Amino acid sequence: MAERDITDHLRETHDRVFEHNRCWAREKQASDPDFFVKLSAGQNPDYLWIGCSDSRIPAEQITGMEPGHVFVHRNIANLVCNTDLNVMSVITYAVEHLQVKHIVVCGHYGCGGVQAAMTAKNLGILNPWLRNIRDVYRLHEKELDAIPDKEARYNRLVELNVEEQARNVIKTACVQQSYAKNRFPVVHGWVFGFNDGLLKDLKIDFEGTLKDIQKIYNLTE
Repeated sequence: MAERDITDHLRETHDRVFEHNRCWAREKQASDPDFFVKLSAGQNPDYLWIGCSDSRIPAEQITGMEPGHVFVHRNIANLVCNTDLNVMSVITYAVEHLQVKHIVVCGHYGCGGVQAAMTAKNLGILNPWLRNIRDVYRLHEKELDAIPDKEARYNRLVELNVEEQARNVIKTACVQQSYAKNRFPVVHGWVFGFNDGLLKDLKIDFEGTLKDIQKIYNLTE
């Protein structure tokens, strides 16, 4: 593609976003004249969604939620690292200020970050981030190595990674303290499938996991 053609294409795709935005605003205004009045009044979401940055997984659309119903944080492979001030700040704000009732860690099958973590290759600046997934692999090495099919092995690690990140959420002081006081939020682990568009609930035993975790990570005092 010629340089001028590339420039024209970039301008067209950029302008198209704003045209879609205008159409969306008109449709919302037409279906609910008070929509933007209510939207500007503030947010009161029940859900915090911690998901992967993958562009194919829009949290609101796949759950049928409207704007204002879900507080969203996304990063590569939906990790919850206690040294990541970004995700820790999001969780704290969602729990202490928005008082969300549910926290969802949502991964997806075919995750590129998980596949990269299971590849013996130097990936530069991604190495420290992906090591968190490799640590999950190490914890479940026997189970994963016993799965002969590579895709099935990747997908199982996706599930195990979601479960481990959900545990990391439960380890946080704000979640433990809020649950002790209010009986919320409850932490969930979900996985999205591209082949059918459905969410799988990993059915994490939140109260049981919290009890086990607090033997070492009790931060309610």
